[in-house]
Amino acid sequence: MATTQAIQITRNGGPEVMQYRDVEIGAPGPDEVQVGHTAIGVNYIDVYDRTGLYPMTLPGSLGREAAGVVLATGKKVRGFRKGDRVAYVHTVPGSYCAVRNVPAARLVKLPKAISDEQAAAMMLKGLTAQYLLRRTYRVKRGDWVLVHAAAGGVGLILCQWARALGAKVIGVVGSAAKARLAKRHGCHHVLLSGRDDLAASVKKLTRNVGVAVVYDSIGADTFFPSLDSLAPLGMMVTYGNATGPVPPFSPLELAKRGSLFLTRPSLFAYIAKRSDLDAMARDLFKIVASRKVKIVVGQRYRLADAAKAHVDLEARRTTGSTVLRP
Repeated sequence: MATTQAIQITRNGGPEVMQYRDVEIGAPGPDEVQVGHTAIGVNYIDVYDRTGLYPMTLPGSLGREAAGVVLATGKKVRGFRKGDRVAYVHTVPGSYCAVRNVPAARLVKLPKAISDEQAAAMMLKGLTAQYLLRRTYRVKRGDWVLVHAAAGGVGLILCQWARALGAKVIGVVGSAAKARLAKRHGCHHVLLSGRDDLAASVKKLTRNVGVAVVYDSIGADTFFPSLDSLAPLGMMVTYGNATGPVPPFSPLELAKRGSLFLTRPSLFAYIAKRSDLDAMARDLFKIVASRKVKIVVGQRYRLADAAKAHVDLEARRTTGSTVLRP
């Protein structure tokens, strides 16, 4: 049996539990494709897996997305062959490695216009932006949109894409440097967390109307200010919890703020069907190839230094997407 280099954890905890080691890898199963990774995406969900917020089988590896080249295919696989450029986002952690066997049902081929690094940086984040903007709440021209973590990996894609759709975009960031980055990538207005009163600032910008939709990946710290920023019948989309999960609350809180809608979506529910994955990937590749949305890779690390990537991510020292190179 062959070996590959991988980041593994044997217990949940901080970045120190991540170990770079050789692990065994067999031939791909009948419905699998063996992919040699050229670039690996880092996402906050990897932190949730590492800490145990999202339980995973241990020992195991981290990472949900990557791009690379097909090395071998299982006997039942159709549509992929050795040498194809591919990318994926997977429900099962394990992309922090040089070579991985991946179900063919999770793979998509990469068009020439999309680089391996772009793909690794946007499969999870870009497809998340796609369903948030086009399916969870279908943004239309003239909508006011509020995006938390606007200088982050998902945030930069969301802001650019929302602006391309004709929306008026308000971003929330944590520093002046991040504000400048967000302004260059789609935001009409940028608020600083810890300095600006979110709801009051949003109401002022929207002439006391509020926004049609809030995209909130922060969680506990921003939940109620986000609700207070919505227009009546607005949509609150909480899709992450960087500061911890939202505490229990009464549904009457939605009623008294103007019959608001609330959803806690997951990418993997939206791409469960192969037809949906293909359609969403086509939409994503098209908007990136058009250059209306630029994939910003703010940080690059060696696979062996993945723990440092996690330290920087949790300290909010990152902007845009983070990529590991095997």
